[in-house]
Amino acid sequence: MSLFSPMITDFWQATFLSGEVLCRNGKFTLAVNPGLSEDRRLMVLETADGSVMAVMTPALADRLGLHRQSGLSEPLLRGTLREAGIVLHGADYIFYFSEAAKRALGQETPAGVVRRLTAEDEAAFAGFQSSASEQDLDDAYVELDHWAVFGSLEQGRLVCAASMYPWQNARVADLGVLTLLPFRAQGHARKVVRAISRHACEQGYEPQYRCQLDNQASAALAEAAGLSLFGKWEVISPDAGE
Repeated sequence: MSLFSPMITDFWQATFLSGEVLCRNGKFTLAVNPGLSEDRRLMVLETADGSVMAVMTPALADRLGLHRQSGLSEPLLRGTLREAGIVLHGADYIFYFSEAAKRALGQETPAGVVRRLTAEDEAAFAGFQSSASEQDLDDAYVELDHWAVFGSLEQGRLVCAASMYPWQNARVADLGVLTLLPFRAQGHARKVVRAISRHACEQGYEPQYRCQLDNQASAALAEAAGLSLFGKWEVISPDAGE
């Protein structure tokens, strides 16, 4: 994980290791933390180097009998979860800029008509949203009132937009991006992602890009924009019963 900023590694280690560690077994670590919120009472992070960290509430660990198990491993944990009927929500890939990539980003001049959007762009943004499908809007979660919003224009029309908001009370800015269907594969999203990420870095935030594992186009965009894979993050399914 040394490829990335200490801010990133410290953030994830605090998320997963700030409670009582029940098990360290090779590259697998399991901890319990009573401070986890209800919708994140179980989380698993597999980093790009193959390390796996899991954290859950003490109540869930007691229910699963994990305090009494020795030699825990990721396969054993997942088997225990399956037997208990506990489902993890579909995993997200998480991408960040490496330290070297951030330095290159800071020296770059935006290409094309890419700029920050403001409340004065409300009409243009409304037209942009009306040209996108409901599914694309839900998946991207790009909003004009987010902490930062950037867009790419073609002949005066907004064709791609990205927005960011601070994530989990950390100096991490989670971003979403959406390009209108007729304008995809033309470089708009890459330029917008890099422009908004440069802005976040200038404000002292780490840009964060997330996408579902089966969204190959989104993962390819992250890599094209210069981000590197940090890991895969899973949380308990919203439909999972206690």
